Amino acid sequence: MTIKIRPMVSNDRAEIMKILHATPEFTPAEVKVAEELIDLYLQHGTASDYHIQVARVVSNTAGYICYGPTPLTEGTWDIYWIAVAADRQGRGIGHALMAEAEAEISRAGGRLVLIETSSKAGYEKARNFYKSRNYELIASIPDFYTPGDDKLVLQKRLK
Repeated sequence: MTIKIRPMVSNDRAEIMKILHATPEFTPAEVKVAEELIDLYLQHGTASDYHIQVARVVSNTAGYICYGPTPLTEGTWDIYWIAVAADRQGRGIGHALMAEAEAEISRAGGRLVLIETSSKAGYEKARNFYKSRNYELIASIPDFYTPGDDKLVLQKRLK
C-alpha cells in the first residue's frame, strides 16, 4: 500500500468532512471547528497560519492532519487535528501524516510540537498513538473540557 502525503486541495474537503463526522471521539462542535480551519486553509493557504496535509491511498483520501505555528512563540507548533478513516486505521497512515508534519515543522525552524487531547477513555487509542510517536505528557488540567474530562498536553522536541 502506497501512502501519498500532499497539501490539501478543495476536492479533498468532502472526504475529510466524512472522516471527521464518522470519528466518534469528535463532538459536533469539534467537527464544526475543524471545518472552519479547513475552510480558512482552503481560502488562504498557509497565510491562514494553518497547514493541512492529506493522506491518499490509491485514489482515496484516507486521512488528514492540521497544524500550525503557535502564536507569540519562537519555534513552537501545535498539531490541532489528525484523523484517519476508521477502515484505514492501523496501516501506517497516521504515522505517515505525523512524520510529514514533523518534517515540515522542522524545516520551518520548529523546535517543539504540542498536542492537546482529552483524558476520556475513548481517546486512549489516540494517546497511545501519540506515545508511539515519542510525545510525552507534560501537563494535565483537571475537569477542563467537562467535569471528569481533563485536558492533556503532550510535547515532542524536534532535533
